[in-house]
Amino acid sequence: MHDLDLSHSKKIPMSYKFKIKQMVRLKQPGISDNRMDSASVYEIVRLMPADQTGELSYRIKSGMIERAVRESEIRGA
Repeated sequence: MHDLDLSHSKKIPMSYKFKIKQMVRLKQPGISDNRMDSASVYEIVRLMPADQTGELSYRIKSGMIERAVRESEIRGA
């Protein structure tokens, strides 16, 4: 039997839970979010690559506030 060499195979794209223009909320607003209502709704504006831990991330926006978040930090609105 021959060993399969998968070093040149294409990476399987990761599956994003949320889509661009989808509305989400922060699961647990942090200290820097105190000025925002904890129930603020954000819009997904960009899908970002996985971080160093392998977790997918997003750019979200609410009014003039835009920030990066990990998938585990947000939930559907």
